[in-house]
Amino acid sequence: MSQIVPVSELEAMASHIVKSGLFGMKRQEEAVALMLVAQAEGRHPGTVAAEYHIIQGRPALKADAILARFQSAGGKVEWKDYTDTKVSGTFSHPAGGSLYVDWDMERAKAAGLGGKDNWKKYPRQMLRARVISDGVRGVYPAVLQGFYTPEEVQDFSSAPASAPAPVAVPAAPALQEKPKKVKEEKKEELPVIEAEIVKEEQSEDTSWIEPLEALLGEAEGYVNDFLIAKEQLESGQTWRNLKDGTYRQRIIANPEGFVKAATGAK
Repeated sequence: MSQIVPVSELEAMASHIVKSGLFGMKRQEEAVALMLVAQAEGRHPGTVAAEYHIIQGRPALKADAILARFQSAGGKVEWKDYTDTKVSGTFSHPAGGSLYVDWDMERAKAAGLGGKDNWKKYPRQMLRARVISDGVRGVYPAVLQGFYTPEEVQDFSSAPASAPAPVAVPAAPALQEKPKKVKEEKKEELPVIEAEIVKEEQSEDTSWIEPLEALLGEAEGYVNDFLIAKEQLESGQTWRNLKDGTYRQRIIANPEGFVKAATGAK
């Protein structure tokens, strides 16, 4: 992209992205910041809507976008395993050589990830995202520009924070009387003051969107028409606009079955 988009136009585009409720971007400043990054890389600012997510205030580059950039830069990947229990492949690039990367559910459980909802419902997609991130980062890290995938950022954000050690206030020294009869006074033990742990404000969960995007693919239009016919969406909306407590839970519970029902097995 050779033409620079003025900041005023970036702000207008960012406003529409935020109002749409998609991609996890809740503030205009977040979208504008990512658009400036895209523009600095020579890409149209609007590409951030398709390539990025904001997870609890942190930008994340989608696994498919990472792989696409890697292949456009001359990288190759040969998949070996691609199941719900293991995903592996060999990544290669003229500038970084060749690297075999694998992730399986045993490794995910050892890292404390296997018990999370997304890892239970979409194990293959979660394993694939980890393999892509590790493979590209190991062979040709220039593609990532320091970003992680939404799956990684979500795991970072949901990891339990270690509580700071209690801060103890030393007891005040006992007061002594004149040397007639020294009466020992009991030292009053002051309570231990626990450091306050400030919990990060929870933002709306968008973790269910990424795995379904990979699953729906070309069937997305059929799914949107189906949901509009069921009066779950208004005209112009997509399945990503579904609110919690509606059809969203039915899709998450059985995504493959829902897609077959919505498309009529087309």
